[in-house]
Amino acid sequence: MRNGKRTMMAVSTLSLLLLAVPGLAREKGKEAPAARTFTVEVKVPHTPVRDQYWTGTCWDFATTSFLEAESLRLGRGEFDLSEMHTVRHTYPAKARNYVRLSGGATFGQGGQAHDVIDAVARYGAVPEAAYSGLNIGERRHNHGELYAVLRGMLDAVLKRQGQRVTARWPEAVEAVLDAYLGRVPERFDYQGKSYTPRTFADEVLRLPLDRYVELTSYSHHPFHAPCRLEIPDNWSLNGNYYNLPLDELEAAIDHALRNGYTVVWDGDVSEKEFSTRETGYAIVPQKSWEDKTQAEREAKPTAAEPELAITQELRQQTFDNQTTTDDHLMHLVGLARDSQGNKFYWVKNSGGTDRKNGGYLYMSRSYLRLKTVAVMLHRDALPGETAARLRLE
Repeated sequence: MRNGKRTMMAVSTLSLLLLAVPGLAREKGKEAPAARTFTVEVKVPHTPVRDQYWTGTCWDFATTSFLEAESLRLGRGEFDLSEMHTVRHTYPAKARNYVRLSGGATFGQGGQAHDVIDAVARYGAVPEAAYSGLNIGERRHNHGELYAVLRGMLDAVLKRQGQRVTARWPEAVEAVLDAYLGRVPERFDYQGKSYTPRTFADEVLRLPLDRYVELTSYSHHPFHAPCRLEIPDNWSLNGNYYNLPLDELEAAIDHALRNGYTVVWDGDVSEKEFSTRETGYAIVPQKSWEDKTQAEREAKPTAAEPELAITQELRQQTFDNQTTTDDHLMHLVGLARDSQGNKFYWVKNSGGTDRKNGGYLYMSRSYLRLKTVAVMLHRDALPGETAARLRLE
């Protein structure tokens, strides 16, 4: 009982303190704001969250996740596909492009959704168990040194110390990739049968790679026509996107999710209001980060903030002034509502499960409209009117 009395006295003292100190006590008649909660209304089947860790391969993880979801949708089964098989085959193509353009092209760890589709079409696919890409004694992917070695090698080649570029440097690139990621298996066993990467993709996955399309929405290109999207990681010659008005792009994404299709999302995650650890959601508040007081910046979000209404003009402005940049790819796998009924997108990230919401993120409608650079989806997921305008079958 003695401990109980002490507790009661402490509570009483704290209550008096809260009443005595301005700003600490709750105003009479006002309730504390309710914590923001979310309800997922549409869940499209997909595979578990993976971890890209210290690599710039979000493009690969997001699109591989998309292909795994496509396999589920098509009844092929659940797969854990190797992301590093795609990385291993994509780096040599990037390197050739970089050298042929005398360093005038992007050579980095990043890429686009179509890079994965191209790699699977050319080189096939393998399960994670057949090729993990973990060849340097680490449990998780870390490509810092790998990228530094490759970039240093290519820049040295371009100096042309021997007055010309020899035919040997591609062999050196292949050797470095084998050293860090491991040799790609020529054959492997899966469920008691032997496959090559090509036969596994063609006979087991059987994905309709020619049916996937990429969409964007910028007014400096004609709408309802293919365009070349001017972002650094769009390095390959296959990087054409169909350009839609913003409202139509949003409608296409919603139509896909509501009809059992997932969507690869590519966009900007550099905003202060994009948080995978603290809040687990991404929003575009009416009051910008720069206009907030220090106290407002430090306060933990509770109830929903009013968000900006995003127009085509504002979207174009942030792309042109480069406050919307091509930072990250993720996988849209559902639709949700917050506690005030606002529409959100349920997003599978590739940063592991030790984050808010177990590695998922809630993205507001405003954030999607403003910060989406591009998306990829199956062309059958498009509304009929949109497919007709784009002249897609």
